[in-house]
Amino acid sequence: MPASTPGDEDPEPEAVAAAELPELDETQATRKLRSGLISLGFLIALAVGLLLAVPGLHGVARTVALMSLPLVLVGVAMEVLSCLSYVVAFLWVFDRAPIRFGAQVALSQLAFGAAVSVGGATSIAAGGLLLVERGAAPARVAERSAVLFLLTSAVNVLTLAIAGLGVWIGIFPGPRDPLLTLVPGAICAAVFVGVLALPWVSDRLVPARRTGRVAHATRAVSGVIRSTARMLFSLNWRLIPTFGFLWFDIAVLIVCFAAIGPVPPVSVIVLAYQIGYLTNLIPVPGGIGVLDAGFIGMFALFDVSPTSAAAATVVYHAISLWIPLMWGTIAFLRLRSSRNEPIEPRPARNSRSSAG
Repeated sequence: MPASTPGDEDPEPEAVAAAELPELDETQATRKLRSGLISLGFLIALAVGLLLAVPGLHGVARTVALMSLPLVLVGVAMEVLSCLSYVVAFLWVFDRAPIRFGAQVALSQLAFGAAVSVGGATSIAAGGLLLVERGAAPARVAERSAVLFLLTSAVNVLTLAIAGLGVWIGIFPGPRDPLLTLVPGAICAAVFVGVLALPWVSDRLVPARRTGRVAHATRAVSGVIRSTARMLFSLNWRLIPTFGFLWFDIAVLIVCFAAIGPVPPVSVIVLAYQIGYLTNLIPVPGGIGVLDAGFIGMFALFDVSPTSAAAATVVYHAISLWIPLMWGTIAFLRLRSSRNEPIEPRPARNSRSSAG
C-alpha cells in the first residue's frame, strides 16, 4: 500500500523522509504488547490493593463507589469518541490507507501507547511495521508518522498555551499563579511559534544547493513541519476530530469530576491535565501510579479537594487506559491474523476530489 501526501497541496517528494522508524519486527511487537499487558495487570492489581488496604485512601475508595454510574458511562462514551477522533486524524495523514485497515492500525497504536513503557516510540514503530509489511515505503511511513506526531502535539501545545495564558490574563477562571499559568502557557506559545519558524530559518542557513547528511536531514524536518502546518491551518473538517482526540479525553476527566459533585473550572482541569501528563514521560506501563500522582499533585496546587481529585483521577485513568488498550489490542490481533490478505489502497485525494 503506497502511502501518499495528505492532500493535493503537499508537494514534498517521496524521497524526503523524517528520521527512520525504530526497528521492530512482528515477533518483537507481539512480545512487547504481551509483556506490557502483563506488567499493566500487575501494576493495576497493586494499585487497587493499595487503594483498599491503606487507611488514608479509604475515603477515595468510598468516593469512587458513590460516583454516578450514568455519568461514568458518559465518560466511557467520551473516551470512545477520543479513540475515533485519532482514527480520523490517522486516516487524514495516511490518506491512501484503506479505511478499515487504517482504523485498525490507528487503534493498534493506541494500544501500544497505553501498554508499553515509552509507548509513544513503540506505538509509532508498531504502526510503521503494520504499514510497511503491506507494501508502504518505509521512508514515506516515517515522514507521515512524524507529521501525525507533530499534528497531535501541536493540539496539545496550543491547548496548554491558550489555557495557561487565558487564566493568567483573567479570561478564564482559576488561580493566577504565574508559575502554573504564565510560564507553561508562554513556553508552549514560544515552542509553537519557534517550530513553525524552523523551515524559514533553515532555508536561510542551509541553501538548497548544499548537499550532505545534515543538509538533507534539515530539509526533511522542514518538509515535515511545512506539511503539518498546511494541515493545521487548513479549512478541513478533519481538524475537528484531530482536536477531539485530546479534548474528548479531557472531557472524560471533567465528567468524572461531575460524577462526584462540584466540578472545578474547566480551565483548571485543562491545566492540571496538560501539565500532569508530563509525568507520563516516566517509562511505566500505562502510567500507573506516576500519572495519577501527577494529576493529583497538580490539582492540589490548584486547591482542588484531594479526595475528589484522587477519585476523579482514578476513574479517569481506568477509562482512558482500558478503552484504547482493549479496543486496540483486538485490532492488532485481527491485523496479525489477516497479514497475508491483500489490501487495495484508496485513490489519491486529488483523484477522489475529481471523481466527486
